[in-house]
Amino acid sequence: MTRATETDAGRSGRNLSDGAGMILLGLCAAWALITAAGHDGRPEGVLLAVLAAAAGCATGRISGALLPVAAPCAGAAAGLVLAVTMPALLPGPPYAVPLGHTGATAALLALATGAACCAAWATPVPALRSALRLLAALIVLTGAVMGSPLGCAASGAVLLCSLAAGSMRHRGVGVAGLALAAAGAAGGVWAVAAGALPGGPAEAVAERLGPYRVHMWQDALGLAGRAPLAGVGPGLYGRPDGTDPGVPPEVKPHSAPLQLLAEQGVVGVLLLAAVYCWVLHALWRAPRATPVVLTAGAALTVLAVLASLGNALSFTTVTAGAGLLAGWATARPWVDEEPAVREEAVAGERTTI
Repeated sequence: MTRATETDAGRSGRNLSDGAGMILLGLCAAWALITAAGHDGRPEGVLLAVLAAAAGCATGRISGALLPVAAPCAGAAAGLVLAVTMPALLPGPPYAVPLGHTGATAALLALATGAACCAAWATPVPALRSALRLLAALIVLTGAVMGSPLGCAASGAVLLCSLAAGSMRHRGVGVAGLALAAAGAAGGVWAVAAGALPGGPAEAVAERLGPYRVHMWQDALGLAGRAPLAGVGPGLYGRPDGTDPGVPPEVKPHSAPLQLLAEQGVVGVLLLAAVYCWVLHALWRAPRATPVVLTAGAALTVLAVLASLGNALSFTTVTAGAGLLAGWATARPWVDEEPAVREEAVAGERTTI
């Protein structure tokens, strides 16, 4: 009776968490419409991103419950194909050094690696688990072959975090570490844009990122200073004073936190942070095995870092892929996978000893 009561309580808590997430996504869409109406902005990009993330999460929850191994495995393969073919499909200059299109490519490679590693942790078959980890390693090497060191580093970080997640007993510690990493990336971008770094490090960072990118970040802070609460309106960041009129806005090197700060003010940034925190909370409460949860969290945190540095979230494939991965990691499979994962972890510890 007690165990049944705890199970019911856990399900009730997860349902409340799901409802809170849907409310947050709705608020993001509503605030984009409100700020657009007040400043003659273009909210279509934000609305499309919210729709893609919500649709991806719902699809991931359903497919992850029915096919906890096959669904993320298929998603990893699809993500790899998109990462290889997407740069040729994008308009305008690629801004290939060091981010630009490569930022979107790196995001897809990181999400694909996370999906492959989640599928590996979800299967109880050792041979299939090894094959899926080999697929993840192949995705990492693909970034190097494509000439995307950022993609190789991002997917490699996800793979390493996934391997380390197998030895973590308390997922709360891992989730807290992921939150600190995302906050550190966003804080670092703000420090560069605000000129809070000392002269030497600031020059080194600006040289590495490119003066055009840093200039746009500084423009974002300038626009935010005009309207700190509600911003200047969606779609208006990236085109200050007619700069570079011939470059499509979707390929400009934005930064998600600074873009929202400029276009939707402090409220927009707080909503974005709340959505990310909600995802981490949902992963923390998810009924999946801890390695699956932390692997997905690592991939989504890498995406958050990339989004802080570039315009990865401007691509629908990336936002939909993030929603899919979050859905797979928070789904409730019909078969309990935790015992199998725990038994292998114990066996691995015995072998090591």
